[in-house]
Amino acid sequence: MSLNQLLSHWRAESTIYSNITEWRNIDARFARLTSFPEDMHPALVKILDQRGISSLYEHQLSTWNHTKKSENVILATGTASGKSFAYNLPILDALLRDEKARALYIFPTKALSQDQFNELSITLEGISELNTHINLPQSSNQLIHSIKIGVYDGDTKQKDRPKIREHARIILSNPDMLHMGILPHHTRWAEFFANLKFIVIDEIHAYRGVFGSHVANVFRRLRRITDFYGSNPQFFLTSATIANPVELGRKLIEEPVQLVDQDGSSRGKTNFIIYNPPIVNEDLGLRRSSLLESVRLAEDLFYYDIQTIIFGRSRRNIELILTYLRQSLPSGRWNQSVNRSEIINNIKSIRGYRSGYLPAERRAIEAGLRTGKVKTVVATNALELGIDIGAMGASILAGYPGSIASTWQQAGRAGRGDDPSLVVMVASSSPLDQFLAHNPGYFFDRSPEKALINPDNLLILLAHLRCALFELPFQAGENFGELTPEQVQEFFELLIAEGVAHESGGKYFWLADRYPADNISLRVASPMKILIQIPQEESWVTIGEVDYESSSWLVHPHAIYLQESEMFLVTSLDLEKGIARLQPTDVDYYTVPKVNTSIETIAIFANQAVRGGEISYGEVSVISKVTGFRQVKWFTHEQLGFGDLDLPQQELHTMGFWLSIDQETVEQLRQNGLWSSDPNRYGSNWIEQRNLARARDNYQCQVCGNSEIEREHDVHHKTPFRQFQSFLEANQLQNLITLCPTCHRRVETVVKLRSGLSGLAYLLNNIAPLFLMCDSRDLGVYSEPQSQIAHGNPAIVLFERIPAGIGFSQRLFEIHNSLVLSASDVVESCKCRDGCPSCVGPAGEIGIGGKKETSALIALLKERNINS
Repeated sequence: MSLNQLLSHWRAESTIYSNITEWRNIDARFARLTSFPEDMHPALVKILDQRGISSLYEHQLSTWNHTKKSENVILATGTASGKSFAYNLPILDALLRDEKARALYIFPTKALSQDQFNELSITLEGISELNTHINLPQSSNQLIHSIKIGVYDGDTKQKDRPKIREHARIILSNPDMLHMGILPHHTRWAEFFANLKFIVIDEIHAYRGVFGSHVANVFRRLRRITDFYGSNPQFFLTSATIANPVELGRKLIEEPVQLVDQDGSSRGKTNFIIYNPPIVNEDLGLRRSSLLESVRLAEDLFYYDIQTIIFGRSRRNIELILTYLRQSLPSGRWNQSVNRSEIINNIKSIRGYRSGYLPAERRAIEAGLRTGKVKTVVATNALELGIDIGAMGASILAGYPGSIASTWQQAGRAGRGDDPSLVVMVASSSPLDQFLAHNPGYFFDRSPEKALINPDNLLILLAHLRCALFELPFQAGENFGELTPEQVQEFFELLIAEGVAHESGGKYFWLADRYPADNISLRVASPMKILIQIPQEESWVTIGEVDYESSSWLVHPHAIYLQESEMFLVTSLDLEKGIARLQPTDVDYYTVPKVNTSIETIAIFANQAVRGGEISYGEVSVISKVTGFRQVKWFTHEQLGFGDLDLPQQELHTMGFWLSIDQETVEQLRQNGLWSSDPNRYGSNWIEQRNLARARDNYQCQVCGNSEIEREHDVHHKTPFRQFQSFLEANQLQNLITLCPTCHRRVETVVKLRSGLSGLAYLLNNIAPLFLMCDSRDLGVYSEPQSQIAHGNPAIVLFERIPAGIGFSQRLFEIHNSLVLSASDVVESCKCRDGCPSCVGPAGEIGIGGKKETSALIALLKERNINS
């Protein structure tokens, strides 16, 4: 069966077609081909011919030409456009001609390094096999055999590392290993660095925010090392579709780059569908689960034999979709037309893919996708990057990925070659997803986001200057990247005062015994992992791992842990030893942790009265504690039970900036009917009406039918309480309905009323990264109408997600007025009626936005009178 047959079926099936809010056809693109360059090495020409390649795409030839001019190149073409082929050709050509030449490939993940290793190995094996049949000089044959490649990362065995350092001419690694395992030990790599001709930095869109700012400084250190050994390598950079590839590339390597973005590869027609699950409760506006609808669509794709990747937004969602899909196939809607035993056998061709799986398991899944043995894979964004997984026919996005750039990256996983492809984005019930479902032009007509970094952030820069000084002494008058010698000297004076540096004879030396790179993580707060173990015979075997910070959420005692849809019950979690032990189980529920989060002030470094309130910045503690869990039944989402947990709380000691709103401002807004953050006071008859509603509904949830267990159900106002003038009207029985806590949360999302406080918090959280040149994921936001951090006043807190912070909070304190003015400009220039993702954020699907309230609050923060 074909994709066109499936699409015809969906058009005819009203229960599917009626839920499609947008169906865009993206036209096919024809290849623009050119012949091989005349100066390409004969061995490369021969191996390409053997592999059926007789021409290059235009962007590949353009890359070749820039290389021959000794120019740095940034390739910003589409997914599966042959970017790695474009840089491999000139690099292999140079290595075939120069027996000393070396190349360093840097990938953001280990999986990408392994993937490129496999591709290069195939190419080099082919060249070696051909060398006896090609009329080449003996010296060329020797060069062919001399091109050894090696992966050098955290998974590389210690015994293999000396051999790789000595013999490999192409090293594949990642920024973490470069930072901790290569640069500090550069004397072991002297020959490699002395002959380093090329550096490849793949998937540079992954290097943004704090991570990208760290990596840019790692490359500054790398250039110091190459300068020391007398080499001047040429750079190849690749990027997915982002708004500023040249700017990002220029900031990462601090050298001019030539952009190659005219994609010459072919691509088949793409059907891009936005699918909004059907409403299952008209009164409450509840829609069917986006996970279950994704499974439903994936069933059809499986039946029509279309290889599919399903992207989920969390590890738990991945395992839920995988479990639902495997359970539904034997009893699917179409099982009468397919042999039942065949379906059961094919269930093994449905796999999950996420962090936490062991490397060997991930490699096996990737290989299964390339060969076609794996027909459907359910993945996190771990497969968003350019790992070779073959020609996928369809991509299902179970929820909006969070950015336009990520959406196109995931969509690009479908449609390799000239065959038509399908992309389906299944909207969740979140306000942002619902906004996009109802306003698809917002997504299709906007450019992707910028990737921002700030390598000169004070704390990041100082940390890497320590590392650089450990690696090599600094000469007086030496720069560091684009930092002038005068700026570098100021930093070294700080290090001298700290007692870790010493100046002598016009040079600066590292004095301390400690190894500075050990104390700097480029990505996460803690490198510690929790091993997940199950019993096997008379011992314990490791089946996966989770990071320390996530362990309390994912593998707490009594949790149901899912891996490849197999269920395990967590029997113990030992955080000190880093081990979680599990037993296989078969139950009809999964677990959801209950997490309490709060923010406390540790120290206030500065505060200042401003119009409408007060601003402060200082050290804060973001406290998260898993206090219990819920047992939730598969498919129906009924709550089967609860449990309490006593786990250590996790504290993030970081820096925060907060704005507290004074009572005078709140009162002005309240008098004008523009303050909705006061707690609801349901009136004197509320308890009586609530109990009457529960009794009328037989103490059962009116959505899922679940009866009360351990605690009373909630009673919900169908029309929000705030929309009534009188509590007597709001509390009439016909406006009340009994809901279990799970269904109540779903309903509250749908009817969400966005207040001016939450609208301003949304605005500031989206505007701040533009001023800080960081990624939005580097900041967290927290707003509360009665905040402890503001002595009971309303407050908005922007906190840094990095332990100890890196200076963002102080900068926000300094630019507060600019933030407020920019927020005002954004709201005033946005043409939406009542809030959207571009301004104060969307409300729930049938809720009320907070644009008017937010505008009024901003007016009081930047002006003394709301009416002026």
